[in-house]
Amino acid sequence: MPNPVDRTLRMTNNSSFEFFRAITRCPAASIVDGLRAKDTGAPDLKQMLADHAHYVTTLKRTGAEVIELPPLEEYPDGVFVEDTALCLPQGAVLMRPSAASRLGEVDEMAPTLHQVYDDVRRIEGPGHIEGGDILVTGREILVGRSARTDAEGVSELDAIVSEWGHSLREVFTPSGVLHFKTDCSLLDGETILATKRLETSGCFEGYRVLNTADGEEAAANAIRFNQLVLMPAGFPRTADMLDRNGFAVVEINNTECAKLDGGMSCLSLRF
Repeated sequence: MPNPVDRTLRMTNNSSFEFFRAITRCPAASIVDGLRAKDTGAPDLKQMLADHAHYVTTLKRTGAEVIELPPLEEYPDGVFVEDTALCLPQGAVLMRPSAASRLGEVDEMAPTLHQVYDDVRRIEGPGHIEGGDILVTGREILVGRSARTDAEGVSELDAIVSEWGHSLREVFTPSGVLHFKTDCSLLDGETILATKRLETSGCFEGYRVLNTADGEEAAANAIRFNQLVLMPAGFPRTADMLDRNGFAVVEINNTECAKLDGGMSCLSLRF
């Protein structure tokens, strides 16, 4: 198992990612029953709790308030809060996950969002959409069609965010990739970390794209949170590339979340 690496590196000057709050949820013991595209073994709860604590501590290091929600034993995938909502400056949108077993996670998240937002909308269906397929850049909202997000879900979200002045663009996730953000993340307002297979689709034309190293595609799901980039540990060439490009990197062990197709962005809502 790789050791998490906490790199104290120079801070970037970009101010596009000044988050004041984040929402996380502690993993539940039922996480062993979480959804997964391929069975690579049950996650170790003790290790996941340690990794999650490191993740939350790192968010707090930036000066942000972290709202830590309790575990939900009845919802094994409840730790992956990003899929439940989209948080924007104007308001929040409650998502509609494709798996029936996850719909209750949205209802559980709703009260917390109503406490911090005056305007909370909801995707009513019949379409489906999950936060893991949504990348908000400095100029637009990119939404990837995938096995978890369909055209109807994208259309309903477009109608909501257009009222708030946002431009939404539908793109397509490569076959075999669970979520759009499985293969990409935003590093600053104009820079995207992406796998080569996703960049070749042409969806990032006009952006500066930094590619993960060959064989390190799982490093693509990272988050820029204030002055730090949180990325999964165990991908040294990608971490070194980000270092050379001036990003302050904190590596966090993700071996257990990865067994459930989870990554850095899945574990928080950021606003």
